[in-house]
Amino acid sequence: MEENDKITRMFDLYNRLQNGEIIHKPYEAVRYGVSERSIQRDIEDIRAYFEREEVDGNGVTNRIVYDRKEQGYRLERIQNMKLTNSESLAVCKILLDSRAFTKKKMDVILAKLIACCVPECNRDVVNRLIANEQFHYVELQHKAEFLDTLWAIGQAISDRRYIEIRYKRLKGRKTVSRKLKPAAILFSEFYFYLAAFIDDMETRKDFEVEDDVYPTIYRIDRIARVRVLAESFPLLYRDRFEEGEFRKRIQFMFGGKLQRIKFRYSGTSVEAVLDRLPTAKILAEEGGVYTISAEVFGKGVDMWIRSQGDAVELL
Repeated sequence: MEENDKITRMFDLYNRLQNGEIIHKPYEAVRYGVSERSIQRDIEDIRAYFEREEVDGNGVTNRIVYDRKEQGYRLERIQNMKLTNSESLAVCKILLDSRAFTKKKMDVILAKLIACCVPECNRDVVNRLIANEQFHYVELQHKAEFLDTLWAIGQAISDRRYIEIRYKRLKGRKTVSRKLKPAAILFSEFYFYLAAFIDDMETRKDFEVEDDVYPTIYRIDRIARVRVLAESFPLLYRDRFEEGEFRKRIQFMFGGKLQRIKFRYSGTSVEAVLDRLPTAKILAEEGGVYTISAEVFGKGVDMWIRSQGDAVELL
């Protein structure tokens, strides 16, 4: 009978804590006709249960804490900011597929990620699940270590400071100097990119679109040197560059004029088209053939259209 009373009492205390109530030992002792030590043991048992559970399905850790102001015990819910096992595995797989870093750097990043985010009892499982792909990892041809450059550019963007770079162009393999207003760091198709504006009108004369109001794109691994200048530039809200909106409209990081295209799609997965072109809208559908419009930058979309063969007819 006494054991049943304890179970009933603990369930009641548990539910009241979950509902946000404050548990006061003296009051509960009188209410249940037991000693304060019995209530303290009940609270400790509930606390131990929460500690065993660690994190609930919503990524929240529950802790029983003593509130000195209220002079009672309450439930504190803490959003757990660490990755779950499944999230860690997914991020590892995405990193490997990105091929963004040298093999040496990729191994270091994966090891740190697993050590910091995966419980020790599950680390062997995660390591086994990525081992084959990690062993056969093929690094990119440039073999460049660029993370320090990436961070320096990021700080310049945050502080709105000009940068001066030495850049190895793909065209003609020529190295050029550029003074830039850095706007954003982007990642696409294996590479990190810098989106930046050039003030020098003399330099812009050589561009395909001389009066382009959109940024120029630079592959960060091709930046041989970067220097953050003391000179800063103002940033008015109306001129703020929104990389998220820009990213939705650019394909394969080829810049150029903003344009609207319309095409017919007769392939097997219109969802893949909408995923590839985030601004795409279906205008009509007839017999499995879709008429689609999209807003895009530059010539990168031409590469995608050619890759679709007869499935895409440009209108």
